[in-house]
Amino acid sequence: MSLRGGDPAEIGGYPLEARLGSGGMGTVFLARTSSGRPVAIKLIHQHFAGDDEFRTRFRHEVAAARRVSGAFTAAVVDAAPEAEQPWMATTYIEGHTLAQRIATKGPLDGAELRRLAIGLAEALRDIHRVGVVHRDLKPSNVVLSPEGPRVIDFGISRAVDQQTLTMTGRVIGTPPFMSPEQLQAPRGVGPRSDVFSLGTLLVYSATGHGPFDADSPYMTAYQVVHEEPSLGAVPVALRAVVESCLDKEPEGRPSADELLVLLRDLPADLGGTEANGVGAGRVRDVITQHHTATRATPAPIDPAGADGPGATGTPIGRRLRRRWRPVLAAAVAVAAIGGGVAVLKTGGPEGRSGGDKGNGVAAPGAALPDGFEPWRKTVRGGQEDIPDELRCVARGDALFCGGGGVVATRVRALDGSRVWTAKSPGVPVQGMHLVGATDDTVLGYRFAAQDAPQDPPAEVVALDADDGRELWSVPSGAQSTAVTGRTQDAVVVGSAVVTVDSSNSRFEARDAHSGEVTWTTSFPAGTQCAPVPVGPQVFAMCATDAEVDATEVRHPTLHTVDRASGALGRAIAIDGPAVPTGTADGRLVLLQGRLEGPALVGYDGVVRVDPASRKVTYSRLAKTYEGTPGVADDTVYVSGQTGLVTALDPASGREKWSRQTAVEGASGPAAGEDALYFSSATGRVVALSPHDGKTLWTTDPQADGLTGEQGASPRVTVAGRAVIVAAARNTLFAFDAQKPPKAG
Repeated sequence: MSLRGGDPAEIGGYPLEARLGSGGMGTVFLARTSSGRPVAIKLIHQHFAGDDEFRTRFRHEVAAARRVSGAFTAAVVDAAPEAEQPWMATTYIEGHTLAQRIATKGPLDGAELRRLAIGLAEALRDIHRVGVVHRDLKPSNVVLSPEGPRVIDFGISRAVDQQTLTMTGRVIGTPPFMSPEQLQAPRGVGPRSDVFSLGTLLVYSATGHGPFDADSPYMTAYQVVHEEPSLGAVPVALRAVVESCLDKEPEGRPSADELLVLLRDLPADLGGTEANGVGAGRVRDVITQHHTATRATPAPIDPAGADGPGATGTPIGRRLRRRWRPVLAAAVAVAAIGGGVAVLKTGGPEGRSGGDKGNGVAAPGAALPDGFEPWRKTVRGGQEDIPDELRCVARGDALFCGGGGVVATRVRALDGSRVWTAKSPGVPVQGMHLVGATDDTVLGYRFAAQDAPQDPPAEVVALDADDGRELWSVPSGAQSTAVTGRTQDAVVVGSAVVTVDSSNSRFEARDAHSGEVTWTTSFPAGTQCAPVPVGPQVFAMCATDAEVDATEVRHPTLHTVDRASGALGRAIAIDGPAVPTGTADGRLVLLQGRLEGPALVGYDGVVRVDPASRKVTYSRLAKTYEGTPGVADDTVYVSGQTGLVTALDPASGREKWSRQTAVEGASGPAAGEDALYFSSATGRVVALSPHDGKTLWTTDPQADGLTGEQGASPRVTVAGRAVIVAAARNTLFAFDAQKPPKAG
């Protein structure tokens, strides 16, 4: 709609084009950045600008929105919460709200309803992973964009570790979509309150009315707390899932991760509303298993790959807890560098490749492991319901993998059979996989179970490579993501491992096998640091406490680390934000991020640091490249969300080649013999020629995975001529690079 008389011409230097709408807290305008990018600016109403309580709420909204900016929300571009009339600019999402869609076209059904449910569960998962509870999930806060649903308006959200604001005399929330605990005890509201709200929203989407609708808000609130939901018009398969979301007790509801698993198992058309609808029994069985599932007592070594004994009878709703850490808005997790950690991907030997390119020969000289046959395996961990992925490193005929609910496992490369598995009992941290391996030791991460608060939240664990015996463990810090944009809190360097202590104040180096401490080094005063491997050496990348706390590291420093003593070299200043990406010609390569406000929109520069001379060189890129970066064979690669792969010269920043592939949202690269492999979360793999980017072959998708993740480390590991790929739910598959799965 047009601007009205009295509307400002601009806000914060952004010229206004139109009025998008007005709510109880403020008015939203359409504006544009200087580059022409559309943004939505929320301007707080003047009569609230002097209200300290509302100012506090708005500051929290800005902070929460910045933490969760991602594929399923609107990224914050700029904000001025302390301005005379506070405002916030976010990326503009084109599309109607869910409320508008239902009002004009009626309820959703079939595949459209299933897509909405999965998209919203994905959004909730990402919101909760960074420690935020939305607390106002309702139809008017869901925008149906062409790319899928987006969740907006974090006006009453809060961080999980913060107290809820006291709003005396005010109802905070929307009763038809609020949880019982939100109505009764708002200070105790946690992530599963959002799951309840999502359940009510899905009922509304399927029927046009809420499950607790009544003649007045007061009666609606009473029914939310005391009465059973009205679900008769909801398709029966979805109804079974919604029932679990609408449990009156938070611990009886699934987490967002568990909910996503349940929704993906629903039939594509959701079936009908009769009790014997397609898939109803199977979905109910799955939910029953979720709510009666028992967890084994710690039994880290699992030679047979089976679950350990000693069930506790703890409901899954009570034992799961989010451990996802807030991530730096100006950086993303990128490929693990040094330490030899490569990645795998999901799928199976029965998969197929694309078109007539399936006969390309990618590895003419390499050999297959003796007796190799294509295989597909799933490595179950301590948290089997979280659709995480593994990452692996090859050592001879052995693969050592870790991630998700698996500290580490040893797998035979020739057939995928497991020699041993060590499980992690707690909820894993996104993006944290295997630490690495030496000739005799494998190192991974273990996360504490919710019912073991005395245990360290996260540990680095060393296991004997032959039999999986635990050799030692040490509590681990958790600052790497905030400092470097990579979830890598420990690195293997030669026969040693360097970790960050649990207080995030120093590095500790140990012999990887014995655990004997060889040195400790405190971080420079007023900074927080993370280890960055560079071949046989290691750098410390540090940022000031203030920049880390603000989640905006623009002035990082690098220090060489003496491998014998741990002594830090003189600080090397880096123009940031910059993300360590790999090594080329013995030099550390970082990509410089381009920001719009605090949001990273891509990379526009390359930084190279020579460990020996401490020389730093900068090269500008011809344009801004968006996607997931990595380094292989002294070349930088960026894999875009739409499947575009670009090769860049790290010395000059010059583009070598660019190739459009069919693999969207791929991570990579992983280098084989005369081939580069890129793989997405769906298990689709493409092999490209490193010389000109020519497509050698492409496989079809092998799994139901997300392709929206950016910054994932490579999912492919190469063992001779064998290509091993990883994907969601800790699934691995392997095939011969000369005989990729055929299309058709």
